[in-house]
Amino acid sequence: MSSSSSSFFRQDGDDERVALAPEENGVGGGPPPPPPSNKGGAPGGRRWPSVLRMRGVGSVMIGVVFLALLILIPRWVGLDASFLRDSNMVSTGTRQWHPHHNISTPPLMPLPFSCGNGTAPAPTTCPATTPSPPSKPAGGGDPTQSCPDYFRYIHDDLRPWRGAGITREAVERGRRHAYFRLVVVSGRAYVQTYRRSYQTRDVFTQWGILQLLRRYAGRVPDVDIMFACDDPGQVRAADFAAAPADAPPVFRYCKDKTTLDIVFPDWSFWGWPEVNIGAWPGLLEEVRRENERVRWPEREPFAFWKGNPGVARIRGELMKCTPSNGKDWNARLFSQDWNYAIRNGFKDSSIPKQCLHRYKIYIEGNAWSVSEKYIMACDSPVLFVTTPFQDILSRGLVAGEHYWPINRDHMCESIKFAVDWGNRHPAEARRIGEQGSRFVREQMSMDYVYDYMLHLLTEYGKLLRYKPTVPENAVEICAESMACPAEGRHRQCMDESVEKFVAGFGPCTLPPPFTEKEVREIAAREKVLRRVEKMEMENS
Repeated sequence: MSSSSSSFFRQDGDDERVALAPEENGVGGGPPPPPPSNKGGAPGGRRWPSVLRMRGVGSVMIGVVFLALLILIPRWVGLDASFLRDSNMVSTGTRQWHPHHNISTPPLMPLPFSCGNGTAPAPTTCPATTPSPPSKPAGGGDPTQSCPDYFRYIHDDLRPWRGAGITREAVERGRRHAYFRLVVVSGRAYVQTYRRSYQTRDVFTQWGILQLLRRYAGRVPDVDIMFACDDPGQVRAADFAAAPADAPPVFRYCKDKTTLDIVFPDWSFWGWPEVNIGAWPGLLEEVRRENERVRWPEREPFAFWKGNPGVARIRGELMKCTPSNGKDWNARLFSQDWNYAIRNGFKDSSIPKQCLHRYKIYIEGNAWSVSEKYIMACDSPVLFVTTPFQDILSRGLVAGEHYWPINRDHMCESIKFAVDWGNRHPAEARRIGEQGSRFVREQMSMDYVYDYMLHLLTEYGKLLRYKPTVPENAVEICAESMACPAEGRHRQCMDESVEKFVAGFGPCTLPPPFTEKEVREIAAREKVLRRVEKMEMENS
Protein backbone atom coordinates (compact mmCIF):
# COMPACT_ATOMS: atom_id res chain seq x y z
CA MET A 1 0.00 0.00 0.00
CA SER A 2 1.34 3.40 -0.87
CA SER A 3 2.17 5.91 1.80
CA SER A 4 0.03 8.46 -0.01
CA SER A 5 -3.12 6.61 0.96
CA SER A 6 -2.26 5.26 4.40
CA SER A 7 -4.04 7.74 6.66
CA PHE A 8 -7.23 8.96 5.03
CA PHE A 9 -9.53 8.06 7.88
CA ARG A 10 -8.33 9.21 11.26
CA GLN A 11 -10.37 10.07 14.30
CA ASP A 12 -11.32 13.69 14.85
CA GLY A 13 -9.42 13.66 18.14
CA ASP A 14 -6.22 12.28 16.62
CA ASP A 15 -3.10 14.35 17.00
CA GLU A 16 -3.24 16.71 14.03
CA ARG A 17 0.55 16.59 13.88
CA VAL A 18 0.25 12.87 13.09
CA ALA A 19 -2.48 13.43 10.49
CA LEU A 20 -0.28 15.95 8.69
CA ALA A 21 3.04 14.15 9.04
CA PRO A 22 5.02 14.63 5.83
CA GLU A 23 5.82 10.92 5.54
CA GLU A 24 2.11 10.10 5.44
CA ASN A 25 0.68 12.95 3.48
CA GLY A 26 3.37 14.34 1.24
CA VAL A 27 2.75 17.84 2.56
CA GLY A 28 4.89 20.15 4.65
CA GLY A 29 4.96 19.52 8.38
CA GLY A 30 6.91 20.60 11.41
CA PRO A 31 10.16 18.95 12.42
CA PRO A 32 9.96 15.74 14.44
CA PRO A 33 9.91 16.15 18.22
CA PRO A 34 13.34 16.11 19.89
CA PRO A 35 14.50 12.87 21.52
CA PRO A 36 13.75 12.53 25.25
CA SER A 37 16.33 14.30 27.32
CA ASN A 38 18.61 12.31 29.65
CA LYS A 39 19.08 15.33 31.86
CA GLY A 40 18.75 14.53 35.53
CA GLY A 41 19.71 10.88 35.14
CA ALA A 42 22.65 9.48 37.09
CA PRO A 43 25.37 7.18 35.83
CA GLY A 44 26.36 4.16 37.80
CA GLY A 45 22.92 3.55 39.33
CA ARG A 46 22.78 6.74 41.42
CA ARG A 47 19.56 8.72 42.19
CA TRP A 48 17.29 5.66 41.96
CA PRO A 49 14.42 7.21 43.99
CA SER A 50 14.06 9.95 41.37
CA VAL A 51 14.17 7.41 38.63
CA LEU A 52 11.53 5.30 40.33
CA ARG A 53 9.29 8.31 40.86
CA MET A 54 9.63 9.18 37.17
CA ARG A 55 8.82 5.62 36.19
CA GLY A 56 5.76 5.69 38.41
CA VAL A 57 4.50 8.85 36.76
CA GLY A 58 5.37 7.41 33.39
CA SER A 59 3.38 4.26 34.13
CA VAL A 60 0.35 6.30 35.06
CA MET A 61 0.68 8.33 31.84
CA ILE A 62 1.04 5.19 29.77
CA GLY A 63 -2.02 3.73 31.45
CA VAL A 64 -4.09 6.83 30.67
CA VAL A 65 -2.99 6.78 27.05
CA PHE A 66 -3.72 3.06 26.79
CA LEU A 67 -7.24 3.49 28.15
CA ALA A 68 -7.86 6.34 25.73
CA LEU A 69 -6.76 4.16 22.84
CA LEU A 70 -9.04 1.36 23.97
CA ILE A 71 -11.94 3.79 23.81
CA LEU A 72 -11.03 5.52 20.57
CA ILE A 73 -9.42 2.96 18.30
CA PRO A 74 -12.41 0.58 17.93
CA ARG A 75 -14.38 3.42 16.40
CA TRP A 76 -11.79 3.88 13.67
CA VAL A 77 -10.10 0.53 13.29
CA GLY A 78 -9.82 -0.69 9.72
CA LEU A 79 -10.62 2.64 8.14
CA ASP A 80 -7.29 3.51 6.62
CA ALA A 81 -6.81 3.11 2.89
CA SER A 82 -5.72 -0.52 3.13
CA PHE A 83 -9.27 -1.41 4.19
CA LEU A 84 -10.89 0.94 1.68
CA ARG A 85 -9.14 -0.35 -1.40
CA ASP A 86 -11.47 -2.35 -3.65
CA SER A 87 -8.63 -4.46 -5.09
CA ASN A 88 -4.88 -4.58 -5.32
CA MET A 89 -4.84 -2.18 -8.23
CA VAL A 90 -1.68 -0.10 -8.50
CA SER A 91 -2.09 3.08 -6.50
CA THR A 92 -2.07 6.31 -8.44
CA GLY A 93 0.02 7.62 -5.59
CA THR A 94 2.90 5.33 -6.57
CA ARG A 95 2.64 5.24 -10.34
CA GLN A 96 2.48 8.06 -12.83
CA TRP A 97 0.45 7.31 -15.95
CA HIS A 98 1.44 8.96 -19.20
CA PRO A 99 0.59 8.51 -22.88
CA HIS A 100 2.22 5.25 -23.91
CA HIS A 101 4.01 6.90 -26.82
CA ASN A 102 6.61 9.64 -26.75
CA ILE A 103 8.69 11.86 -29.00
CA SER A 104 10.79 8.89 -30.10
CA THR A 105 7.71 7.20 -31.58
CA PRO A 106 7.79 6.83 -35.39
CA PRO A 107 6.13 9.83 -37.13
CA LEU A 108 2.37 9.89 -37.26
CA MET A 109 0.86 9.42 -40.72
CA PRO A 110 -1.55 12.24 -41.69
CA LEU A 111 -5.09 11.17 -42.53
CA PRO A 112 -7.07 12.89 -45.29
CA PHE A 113 -10.34 14.45 -44.19
CA SER A 114 -12.17 17.09 -46.18
CA CYS A 115 -15.74 18.21 -46.74
CA GLY A 116 -14.94 20.37 -49.76
CA ASN A 117 -14.56 24.13 -50.00
CA GLY A 118 -18.14 25.05 -49.24
CA THR A 119 -19.15 25.54 -52.88
CA ALA A 120 -19.30 21.88 -53.86
CA PRO A 121 -21.79 19.50 -52.23
CA ALA A 122 -20.49 17.72 -49.18
CA PRO A 123 -19.36 14.18 -49.94
CA THR A 124 -21.96 11.55 -49.17
CA THR A 125 -19.89 8.51 -50.11
CA CYS A 126 -16.79 7.10 -48.48
CA PRO A 127 -13.30 7.16 -50.05
CA ALA A 128 -12.47 4.26 -52.30
CA THR A 129 -9.44 3.34 -50.25
CA THR A 130 -9.06 3.02 -46.50
CA PRO A 131 -6.12 4.40 -44.51
CA SER A 132 -3.07 2.17 -44.51
CA PRO A 133 -1.27 0.98 -41.40
CA PRO A 134 2.31 2.15 -40.75
CA SER A 135 4.96 0.35 -42.75
CA LYS A 136 6.50 -0.84 -39.50
CA PRO A 137 3.81 -1.16 -36.85
CA ALA A 138 5.59 -0.38 -33.64
CA GLY A 139 4.85 -1.16 -30.06
CA GLY A 140 4.12 1.63 -27.65
CA GLY A 141 6.81 4.17 -26.92
CA ASP A 142 7.53 2.00 -23.88
CA PRO A 143 7.12 -1.66 -24.97
CA THR A 144 6.66 -2.69 -21.33
CA GLN A 145 3.86 -0.19 -20.65
CA SER A 146 0.90 -2.15 -19.36
CA CYS A 147 -2.64 -0.84 -19.73
CA PRO A 148 -4.44 0.36 -16.59
CA ASP A 149 -5.97 -2.36 -14.44
CA TYR A 150 -9.55 -1.65 -15.51
CA PHE A 151 -8.64 -3.20 -18.89
CA ARG A 152 -8.63 -6.54 -17.11
CA TYR A 153 -12.43 -6.45 -17.05
CA ILE A 154 -12.30 -7.12 -20.79
CA HIS A 155 -11.50 -10.72 -19.90
CA ASP A 156 -14.43 -10.80 -17.45
CA ASP A 157 -16.92 -9.41 -19.96
CA LEU A 158 -15.95 -11.99 -22.60
CA ARG A 159 -15.68 -14.97 -20.23
CA PRO A 160 -19.11 -16.49 -21.11
CA TRP A 161 -17.86 -17.22 -24.65
CA ARG A 162 -14.25 -18.20 -23.90
CA GLY A 163 -14.83 -21.91 -24.26
CA ALA A 164 -17.37 -22.37 -27.05
CA GLY A 165 -16.77 -19.13 -28.94
CA ILE A 166 -19.36 -16.79 -30.45
CA THR A 167 -21.63 -18.03 -33.22
CA ARG A 168 -23.56 -15.96 -35.73
CA GLU A 169 -26.75 -17.27 -34.16
CA ALA A 170 -25.71 -15.96 -30.74
CA VAL A 171 -24.96 -12.51 -32.19
CA GLU A 172 -28.30 -12.37 -33.99
CA ARG A 173 -30.14 -13.31 -30.81
CA GLY A 174 -29.03 -9.90 -29.54
CA ARG A 175 -31.09 -8.06 -32.11
CA ARG A 176 -34.04 -7.55 -29.76
CA HIS A 177 -31.75 -5.56 -27.43
CA ALA A 178 -29.77 -3.71 -30.10
CA TYR A 179 -30.24 -0.25 -31.57
CA PHE A 180 -27.83 -0.96 -34.39
CA ARG A 181 -25.56 -3.66 -35.77
CA LEU A 182 -22.04 -2.58 -36.72
CA VAL A 183 -19.78 -4.74 -38.86
CA VAL A 184 -16.13 -4.09 -39.66
CA VAL A 185 -14.80 -5.85 -42.74
CA SER A 186 -11.29 -5.13 -44.04
CA GLY A 187 -11.09 -1.84 -42.15
CA ARG A 188 -14.44 -0.49 -43.41
CA ALA A 189 -17.50 -0.01 -41.20
CA TYR A 190 -21.11 -0.83 -42.04
CA VAL A 191 -24.20 -0.12 -39.95
CA GLN A 192 -27.68 -1.60 -39.96
CA THR A 193 -30.03 0.55 -37.87
CA TYR A 194 -32.86 -1.13 -35.98
CA ARG A 195 -34.17 1.89 -34.02
CA ARG A 196 -33.04 5.36 -33.19
CA SER A 197 -31.49 6.05 -29.82
CA TYR A 198 -32.19 8.91 -27.45
CA GLN A 199 -30.59 12.07 -28.88
CA THR A 200 -27.39 11.12 -30.75
CA ARG A 201 -26.00 8.35 -28.60
CA ASP A 202 -25.90 6.00 -31.58
CA VAL A 203 -24.37 8.61 -33.91
CA PHE A 204 -21.45 9.47 -31.63
CA THR A 205 -20.86 5.85 -30.64
CA GLN A 206 -20.47 5.01 -34.32
CA TRP A 207 -18.34 8.11 -34.81
CA GLY A 208 -16.04 6.92 -32.03
CA ILE A 209 -15.58 3.52 -33.68
CA LEU A 210 -14.75 5.27 -36.95
CA GLN A 211 -12.03 7.26 -35.17
CA LEU A 212 -10.61 4.00 -33.84
CA LEU A 213 -10.45 2.71 -37.42
CA ARG A 214 -8.59 5.86 -38.43
CA ARG A 215 -6.20 5.93 -35.48
CA TYR A 216 -5.29 2.24 -35.63
CA ALA A 217 -5.78 1.73 -39.35
CA GLY A 218 -5.34 -1.87 -40.44
CA ARG A 219 -5.22 -3.15 -36.87
CA VAL A 220 -8.93 -3.44 -36.01
CA PRO A 221 -10.12 -6.99 -36.74
CA ASP A 222 -13.25 -7.93 -38.64
CA VAL A 223 -16.10 -7.93 -36.11
CA ASP A 224 -19.87 -8.17 -35.99
CA ILE A 225 -21.43 -6.46 -32.97
CA MET A 226 -24.89 -5.69 -31.68
CA PHE A 227 -24.99 -2.39 -29.79
CA ALA A 228 -27.60 -1.24 -27.27
CA CYS A 229 -27.78 2.49 -26.55
CA ASP A 230 -30.09 2.43 -23.55
CA ASP A 231 -28.88 2.35 -19.97
CA PRO A 232 -29.26 -0.76 -17.74
CA GLY A 233 -27.93 -4.12 -18.87
CA GLN A 234 -30.56 -6.47 -20.33
CA VAL A 235 -28.85 -9.83 -20.94
CA ARG A 236 -29.60 -11.64 -17.67
CA ALA A 237 -26.95 -14.10 -16.56
CA ALA A 238 -29.59 -16.26 -14.85
CA ASP A 239 -31.27 -16.91 -18.21
CA PHE A 240 -28.10 -18.55 -19.54
CA ALA A 241 -26.72 -20.21 -16.42
CA ALA A 242 -26.73 -23.66 -18.05
CA ALA A 243 -25.05 -22.53 -21.29
CA PRO A 244 -23.39 -19.08 -20.99
CA ALA A 245 -22.11 -19.20 -24.58
CA ASP A 246 -25.72 -19.14 -25.80
CA ALA A 247 -26.11 -15.63 -24.41
CA PRO A 248 -26.18 -12.89 -27.04
CA PRO A 249 -23.03 -10.73 -26.83
CA VAL A 250 -24.53 -7.23 -26.61
CA PHE A 251 -22.35 -4.12 -26.30
CA ARG A 252 -23.57 -1.24 -24.12
CA TYR A 253 -22.29 1.50 -21.82
CA CYS A 254 -22.76 -0.21 -18.44
CA LYS A 255 -23.85 -3.38 -16.70
CA ASP A 256 -24.29 -4.83 -13.22
CA LYS A 257 -23.25 -8.14 -11.70
CA THR A 258 -26.49 -9.83 -12.79
CA THR A 259 -26.05 -9.12 -16.52
CA LEU A 260 -23.70 -10.32 -19.28
CA ASP A 261 -23.63 -7.18 -21.42
CA ILE A 262 -20.20 -6.10 -22.72
CA VAL A 263 -19.11 -2.68 -21.47
CA PHE A 264 -17.97 -0.12 -24.06
CA PRO A 265 -16.94 3.58 -23.72
CA ASP A 266 -19.95 5.88 -23.89
CA TRP A 267 -20.66 8.30 -26.73
CA SER A 268 -19.85 11.47 -24.80
CA PHE A 269 -16.08 10.94 -25.11
CA TRP A 270 -16.59 12.35 -28.63
CA GLY A 271 -19.19 14.94 -27.64
CA TRP A 272 -22.74 15.40 -26.42
CA PRO A 273 -24.03 18.26 -28.55
CA GLU A 274 -27.59 18.30 -27.18
CA VAL A 275 -26.31 19.54 -23.79
CA ASN A 276 -23.45 21.62 -25.21
CA ILE A 277 -20.70 19.24 -24.06
CA GLY A 278 -17.72 18.94 -26.39
CA ALA A 279 -15.22 16.15 -26.89
CA TRP A 280 -13.49 14.86 -23.76
CA PRO A 281 -9.93 16.18 -24.32
CA GLY A 282 -11.02 19.78 -24.84
CA LEU A 283 -13.45 19.72 -21.95
CA LEU A 284 -10.84 18.20 -19.68
CA GLU A 285 -8.50 21.09 -20.49
CA GLU A 286 -11.24 23.62 -19.66
CA VAL A 287 -11.79 21.95 -16.30
CA ARG A 288 -8.05 21.98 -15.62
CA ARG A 289 -7.95 25.74 -16.17
CA GLU A 290 -10.88 26.23 -13.79
CA ASN A 291 -9.11 24.10 -11.19
CA GLU A 292 -6.17 26.49 -11.44
CA ARG A 293 -8.40 29.55 -11.24
CA VAL A 294 -10.24 28.49 -8.07
CA ARG A 295 -7.97 26.43 -5.86
CA TRP A 296 -9.43 23.81 -3.55
CA PRO A 297 -8.98 25.69 -0.23
CA GLU A 298 -10.84 28.68 -1.71
CA ARG A 299 -13.91 26.64 -2.68
CA GLU A 300 -17.19 26.51 -0.79
CA PRO A 301 -16.87 23.91 2.03
CA PHE A 302 -19.94 21.95 0.95
CA ALA A 303 -20.87 19.07 -1.36
CA PHE A 304 -22.31 20.08 -4.75
CA TRP A 305 -24.59 18.27 -7.17
CA LYS A 306 -26.59 19.52 -10.12
CA GLY A 307 -28.65 17.32 -12.37
CA ASN A 308 -32.07 16.05 -13.36
CA PRO A 309 -33.66 14.49 -10.25
CA GLY A 310 -36.57 13.13 -12.27
CA VAL A 311 -34.69 10.34 -14.04
CA ALA A 312 -34.35 8.06 -11.00
CA ARG A 313 -35.96 7.59 -7.59
CA ILE A 314 -32.60 7.70 -5.83
CA ARG A 315 -31.97 11.21 -7.16
CA GLY A 316 -35.25 12.30 -5.66
CA GLU A 317 -34.03 10.91 -2.33
CA LEU A 318 -30.82 12.88 -2.72
CA MET A 319 -32.78 16.14 -3.08
CA LYS A 320 -34.10 15.61 0.46
CA CYS A 321 -30.58 16.45 1.66
CA THR A 322 -31.13 20.11 0.78
CA PRO A 323 -30.89 22.35 3.89
CA SER A 324 -34.34 22.73 5.43
CA ASN A 325 -36.07 23.17 8.79
CA GLY A 326 -32.85 24.27 10.41
CA LYS A 327 -31.01 21.08 9.35
CA ASP A 328 -27.96 21.44 7.12
CA TRP A 329 -26.58 18.23 5.61
CA ASN A 330 -23.58 20.06 4.06
CA ALA A 331 -25.06 19.49 0.58
CA ARG A 332 -25.83 22.15 -2.02
CA LEU A 333 -28.16 20.54 -4.56
CA PHE A 334 -29.62 22.05 -7.73
CA SER A 335 -32.20 20.73 -10.17
CA GLN A 336 -31.19 20.96 -13.82
CA ASP A 337 -33.94 22.05 -16.21
CA TRP A 338 -32.50 21.24 -19.62
CA ASN A 339 -35.28 22.97 -21.53
CA TYR A 340 -34.49 26.21 -19.70
CA ALA A 341 -30.75 25.60 -20.21
CA ILE A 342 -31.24 25.31 -23.96
CA ARG A 343 -33.31 28.51 -24.08
CA ASN A 344 -30.72 30.23 -21.93
CA GLY A 345 -27.85 29.19 -24.16
CA PHE A 346 -26.40 26.95 -21.42
CA LYS A 347 -25.10 30.03 -19.58
CA ASP A 348 -25.73 28.42 -16.19
CA SER A 349 -24.81 24.90 -17.23
CA SER A 350 -21.08 25.06 -17.88
CA ILE A 351 -19.40 21.94 -16.51
CA PRO A 352 -16.01 23.64 -15.94
CA LYS A 353 -17.73 26.41 -13.95
CA GLN A 354 -19.11 23.83 -11.53
CA CYS A 355 -15.76 23.24 -9.79
CA LEU A 356 -16.54 25.80 -7.08
CA HIS A 357 -17.21 23.50 -4.11
CA ARG A 358 -14.77 21.44 -2.11
CA TYR A 359 -16.80 18.27 -2.61
CA LYS A 360 -18.75 16.89 -5.57
CA ILE A 361 -21.48 14.26 -5.40
CA TYR A 362 -21.80 11.48 -7.96
CA ILE A 363 -25.09 9.60 -8.11
CA GLU A 364 -26.47 7.22 -10.70
CA GLY A 365 -29.27 8.11 -13.06
CA ASN A 366 -31.37 5.52 -14.82
CA ALA A 367 -28.17 3.46 -14.54
CA TRP A 368 -24.63 4.85 -14.52
CA SER A 369 -24.34 8.55 -15.36
CA VAL A 370 -22.19 10.23 -18.01
CA SER A 371 -21.55 13.00 -15.47
CA GLU A 372 -19.18 10.69 -13.61
CA LYS A 373 -15.97 11.64 -15.44
CA TYR A 374 -16.77 15.36 -15.40
CA ILE A 375 -17.41 15.28 -11.64
CA MET A 376 -14.18 13.36 -11.04
CA ALA A 377 -12.13 15.93 -12.99
CA CYS A 378 -12.72 18.85 -10.58
CA ASP A 379 -9.88 18.14 -8.10
CA SER A 380 -12.55 18.01 -5.39
CA PRO A 381 -13.13 14.80 -3.41
CA VAL A 382 -16.02 12.92 -4.99
CA LEU A 383 -18.66 11.65 -2.59
CA PHE A 384 -19.62 8.58 -4.61
CA VAL A 385 -23.07 7.22 -3.82
CA THR A 386 -22.65 3.46 -3.99
CA THR A 387 -24.16 1.91 -7.09
CA PRO A 388 -24.52 -1.55 -8.64
CA PHE A 389 -23.73 -0.23 -12.12
CA GLN A 390 -20.32 -0.61 -13.71
CA ASP A 391 -18.83 1.38 -16.57
CA ILE A 392 -15.22 1.44 -17.75
CA LEU A 393 -14.36 4.33 -15.42
CA SER A 394 -15.96 3.17 -12.16
CA ARG A 395 -14.30 -0.22 -12.50
CA GLY A 396 -10.92 1.41 -12.02
CA LEU A 397 -11.79 3.52 -8.97
CA VAL A 398 -10.54 2.62 -5.50
CA ALA A 399 -12.49 3.68 -2.40
CA GLY A 400 -10.46 5.92 -0.12
CA GLU A 401 -7.99 6.71 -2.87
CA HIS A 402 -10.14 8.15 -5.64
CA TYR A 403 -13.42 8.82 -3.82
CA TRP A 404 -15.28 8.67 -0.51
CA PRO A 405 -18.13 6.10 -0.50
CA ILE A 406 -21.62 7.36 0.41
CA ASN A 407 -24.23 4.93 1.68
CA ARG A 408 -27.25 5.02 -0.63
CA ASP A 409 -29.60 4.01 2.21
CA HIS A 410 -28.92 7.11 4.34
CA MET A 411 -27.31 9.59 1.99
CA CYS A 412 -27.90 12.77 3.98
CA GLU A 413 -26.17 11.55 7.13
CA SER A 414 -23.38 10.01 5.08
CA ILE A 415 -22.77 13.21 3.09
CA LYS A 416 -22.75 15.37 6.21
CA PHE A 417 -20.23 13.14 7.93
CA ALA A 418 -17.94 13.03 4.88
CA VAL A 419 -17.91 16.82 4.52
CA ASP A 420 -17.35 17.37 8.23
CA TRP A 421 -14.46 14.92 8.18
CA GLY A 422 -12.92 16.49 5.10
CA ASN A 423 -13.14 20.01 6.49
CA ARG A 424 -11.36 18.84 9.64
CA HIS A 425 -8.73 16.95 7.63
CA PRO A 426 -8.20 19.18 4.58
CA ALA A 427 -4.83 17.77 3.50
CA GLU A 428 -6.16 14.23 3.25
CA ALA A 429 -9.48 15.25 1.73
CA ARG A 430 -7.69 17.32 -0.86
CA ARG A 431 -5.48 14.38 -1.76
CA ILE A 432 -8.51 12.18 -2.47
CA GLY A 433 -9.79 14.84 -4.86
CA GLU A 434 -6.45 15.20 -6.61
CA GLN A 435 -5.97 11.46 -6.99
CA GLY A 436 -9.45 11.00 -8.42
CA SER A 437 -8.89 13.86 -10.82
CA ARG A 438 -5.49 12.47 -11.83
CA PHE A 439 -7.13 9.12 -12.55
CA VAL A 440 -9.52 10.56 -15.13
CA ARG A 441 -6.84 12.79 -16.67
CA GLU A 442 -4.25 10.07 -17.03
CA GLN A 443 -5.85 6.63 -16.98
CA MET A 444 -9.02 7.77 -18.76
CA SER A 445 -7.27 9.84 -21.43
CA MET A 446 -8.30 9.27 -25.04
CA ASP A 447 -5.09 7.29 -25.56
CA TYR A 448 -6.42 4.67 -23.18
CA VAL A 449 -10.03 4.94 -24.32
CA TYR A 450 -8.96 4.00 -27.85
CA ASP A 451 -6.67 1.27 -26.55
CA TYR A 452 -9.55 -0.16 -24.52
CA MET A 453 -11.71 -0.23 -27.64
CA LEU A 454 -8.98 -1.87 -29.71
CA HIS A 455 -8.21 -4.55 -27.13
CA LEU A 456 -11.89 -5.27 -26.55
CA LEU A 457 -12.67 -5.64 -30.26
CA THR A 458 -9.50 -7.68 -30.81
CA GLU A 459 -10.34 -10.14 -28.03
CA TYR A 460 -13.96 -10.24 -29.17
CA GLY A 461 -12.90 -10.91 -32.77
CA LYS A 462 -10.81 -13.87 -31.65
CA LEU A 463 -13.94 -15.52 -30.27
CA LEU A 464 -16.02 -15.24 -33.46
CA ARG A 465 -16.54 -18.66 -35.02
CA TYR A 466 -17.52 -17.21 -38.37
CA LYS A 467 -16.22 -14.60 -40.78
CA PRO A 468 -18.26 -11.38 -40.52
CA THR A 469 -19.99 -10.25 -43.69
CA VAL A 470 -21.86 -7.06 -44.55
CA PRO A 471 -25.57 -7.35 -43.67
CA GLU A 472 -27.94 -6.96 -46.62
CA ASN A 473 -29.49 -3.70 -45.40
CA ALA A 474 -26.34 -2.16 -43.92
CA VAL A 475 -24.91 1.19 -45.01
CA GLU A 476 -21.22 2.01 -45.10
CA ILE A 477 -20.17 4.83 -42.80
CA CYS A 478 -16.95 6.83 -42.61
CA ALA A 479 -15.79 10.14 -41.18
CA GLU A 480 -16.78 12.04 -44.32
CA SER A 481 -20.25 10.52 -44.66
CA MET A 482 -21.05 11.34 -41.02
CA ALA A 483 -19.36 14.71 -40.47
CA CYS A 484 -19.86 16.51 -43.78
CA PRO A 485 -23.70 16.57 -43.69
CA ALA A 486 -23.69 17.45 -39.97
CA GLU A 487 -24.41 21.00 -38.86
CA GLY A 488 -24.04 23.24 -35.83
CA ARG A 489 -22.86 21.78 -32.56
CA HIS A 490 -22.97 18.25 -33.97
CA ARG A 491 -20.44 19.18 -36.61
CA GLN A 492 -18.30 21.06 -34.08
CA CYS A 493 -18.06 17.99 -31.86
CA MET A 494 -17.01 15.86 -34.82
CA ASP A 495 -14.41 18.38 -35.93
CA GLU A 496 -13.03 18.47 -32.38
CA SER A 497 -12.73 14.71 -32.11
CA VAL A 498 -11.74 13.55 -35.61
CA GLU A 499 -8.49 11.57 -35.66
CA LYS A 500 -6.07 13.31 -37.99
CA PHE A 501 -3.26 10.73 -37.97
CA VAL A 502 -2.67 7.01 -38.22
CA ALA A 503 -0.79 6.04 -35.08
CA GLY A 504 2.81 4.99 -35.62
CA PHE A 505 2.69 3.09 -32.34
CA GLY A 506 0.79 0.19 -30.92
CA PRO A 507 -1.56 0.08 -27.92
CA CYS A 508 -0.52 -0.51 -24.35
CA THR A 509 -0.16 -4.15 -23.33
CA LEU A 510 -3.37 -5.84 -22.19
CA PRO A 511 -2.86 -7.15 -18.63
CA PRO A 512 -3.95 -10.69 -17.70
CA PRO A 513 -7.27 -11.60 -16.10
CA PHE A 514 -7.77 -11.10 -12.38
CA THR A 515 -6.57 -13.91 -10.15
CA GLU A 516 -8.98 -15.66 -7.79
CA LYS A 517 -7.48 -13.76 -4.87
CA GLU A 518 -8.03 -10.41 -6.61
CA VAL A 519 -11.61 -11.36 -7.44
CA ARG A 520 -12.27 -12.03 -3.75
CA GLU A 521 -10.77 -8.67 -2.81
CA ILE A 522 -12.97 -6.84 -5.31
CA ALA A 523 -16.05 -8.69 -4.04
CA ALA A 524 -15.23 -7.47 -0.53
CA ARG A 525 -16.01 -3.84 -1.34
CA GLU A 526 -19.34 -4.09 0.50
CA LYS A 527 -17.35 -4.58 3.72
CA VAL A 528 -15.74 -1.22 3.10
CA LEU A 529 -19.11 0.47 3.09
CA ARG A 530 -20.11 -1.26 6.32
CA ARG A 531 -16.96 -0.01 8.02
CA VAL A 532 -17.61 3.55 6.89
CA GLU A 533 -21.23 3.23 8.00
CA LYS A 534 -20.13 2.06 11.45
CA MET A 535 -17.80 5.04 11.70
CA GLU A 536 -20.67 7.38 10.81
CA MET A 537 -23.00 5.84 13.39
CA GLU A 538 -20.46 5.90 16.20
CA ASN A 539 -19.63 9.52 15.55
CA SER A 540 -23.13 10.85 14.94
